[in-house]
Amino acid sequence: MNAAEGASAGPKSGVKTVLKLVGVPPSWLDKRPKLPSRNWLIFISITASTAGLYIYDRQQCKAIRKSYIDKVKDLADEPVGSLSRPRKVTVYGGKWPGDEDHDQTLKYFRKYVKPILVAAAVDYEMIGGKRLGDIANRVADDIKSKRRLEAGLDSRPEVYQQLPTYQTPAEERQSELGGGIVLIGRPTFKEFMAGLKRGWTGPLEKVDTDELLAQELEMDGRFDEEDDSTDRAELKPFEPPSPLPSSSTSPPPPIPPLPPLLLVPFTNILGFTKIPLMIWQFFNRRHDVRTGAEAGYKLVMQHTRPFSPPPETLFSDITTPTNESHSDVDFDKACERHFRKSLSKIPAENAKAREKYYAELKTKLETARALARGTREPTKDEIQNPPPTEVELRAERMKKEKRWRGDLEGWQIIAPAAKVAWDERFRDALSICADPPSGSG
Repeated sequence: MNAAEGASAGPKSGVKTVLKLVGVPPSWLDKRPKLPSRNWLIFISITASTAGLYIYDRQQCKAIRKSYIDKVKDLADEPVGSLSRPRKVTVYGGKWPGDEDHDQTLKYFRKYVKPILVAAAVDYEMIGGKRLGDIANRVADDIKSKRRLEAGLDSRPEVYQQLPTYQTPAEERQSELGGGIVLIGRPTFKEFMAGLKRGWTGPLEKVDTDELLAQELEMDGRFDEEDDSTDRAELKPFEPPSPLPSSSTSPPPPIPPLPPLLLVPFTNILGFTKIPLMIWQFFNRRHDVRTGAEAGYKLVMQHTRPFSPPPETLFSDITTPTNESHSDVDFDKACERHFRKSLSKIPAENAKAREKYYAELKTKLETARALARGTREPTKDEIQNPPPTEVELRAERMKKEKRWRGDLEGWQIIAPAAKVAWDERFRDALSICADPPSGSG
């Protein structure tokens, strides 16, 4: 061993000796740490900032939700009778226009409003809509059913009266007034008001809408053969029979008070151009948590105010009402700016789809009749994939017409240009869940 090697092989430190004994190269201690490259610094900074924003937001979400739960959880411990019904609210969540997931509004309720109601032991029933206009139809049908019961046109099964939890109509109405109606988003609010007006202004006679539509479609000549075209042209257009006016079916002059309305703002961001807004929303869920918790707290505390009617009813003596007047019919109006622009083409696209379908229907109908009468033999493709029969084509047409008309009617209710349905009898019947007085929580 030369002098240089002897010098380099001098006494080793205790740390290096231990590392060598455990199999770790001692040379690792001789390496000098270096700063990461510029690209790594950028990556680490962005990742750390993103993670920090996410963690901070979710911590705030938990804190906000917990603060409101602590305000109402004592209400769940209040004693009630063994046969008493819990306070119950009805939640409506209509389909958001342009979103294939029809359950988005009710998902919002379950995530942000429901925890407060559960903490306060408030029961709820959720009613959703799979297509535009479903909520309006449901509300109208429910109101007409109750009106028929009160008018004596229908009756409940006697078995209900033997149940220990049976309530008289007056007791049931009082129980409903102690609950509430939750409306998620402006489209749901518009549909609810349209159904409310339709239910209280429409006749009480039961009408089979499917049968009326079938009669109307039968009279338009789409399924007529060549020999029937002349006779059909001489017939008048079909008009659905209108129910005869009756004093027993006319709506009462005053509308009885309804449970208080809880209006919950909701905006569903859709579209490629809205991605930056979606990202901002993802890192700011605490705003949704606060909005939902505040809404649930209003409902639980049962503090209400009168419904503010449309401006034209407030300023009936003024030709041009001022734009500064506040009205509850303008609830969450800003969300309509986020509707997809393509939604305005629904009427045109509806008409185009109907035109295309009926252009193809003639050929399909000729094929179905030819095969049914045996005037020609089926092709190989028709043997493998039998074409629809005339009965199936009639059923398909009925289904498509119901969907086209329903979608068009639903869009006409919630379109930004459409006004919220209003009846002057709503003025004294509606109320709104409001913020409780300070210090009551």
